[in-house]
Amino acid sequence: MLRSGETSFTYEREVQPRPKLGQWTQELERCLAANDLLSRRERLRLIRVFEGLRGAGYEGGYDAVRRYATARKRRQGTGLSNAFVLLTFAPGEAHQFDWSHEIVVLRGATTEIKVAQVRLCHSRMLFVRAYPRETQEMVFDAHGKAFAFFRGTCQRGIHDNMRTAVDAVFVGRERVFNRRFLQMCSHHLVEPTACTPAAG
Repeated sequence: MLRSGETSFTYEREVQPRPKLGQWTQELERCLAANDLLSRRERLRLIRVFEGLRGAGYEGGYDAVRRYATARKRRQGTGLSNAFVLLTFAPGEAHQFDWSHEIVVLRGATTEIKVAQVRLCHSRMLFVRAYPRETQEMVFDAHGKAFAFFRGTCQRGIHDNMRTAVDAVFVGRERVFNRRFLQMCSHHLVEPTACTPAAG
């Protein structure tokens, strides 16, 4: 190890022994499968499944149940592993808009500001502008300033589901965009696209 030149090492256990869970895996599998069939609202949390097993006589710990459930979820997944779609964009195809919250010191006072970030998807060129709040007027101003900086607009704008742009989020990528936000996009000839919630 010293002569290999490596700077970090990791150990990953290939087989996880479960001495106490062993005879209970069938019952746990049955409980998890039944739980999967319930609606999201009625589904039991894993700790409740564990408590049910304990009530039936299981003497092992929660960690073994949690590890089994995690491995089961990974196995079920999508059936694909190590798959990805390479994200590429043509020049002028799309830009991404998002807000970040930063802590700064202004005239000796620590305060939080909102930072509008507009990034061209093809070149990754970035435009950043700070504002005191995250209002619709500031969204419009940030877009206008960014397009002036880039000396043009993209065909499509990729936005998260911010309240200043989206009135309602539906399944998949279906959204009801705010009327004024749509007018701003129409003015700049930009087609708005929303991100899937929690997908980044």
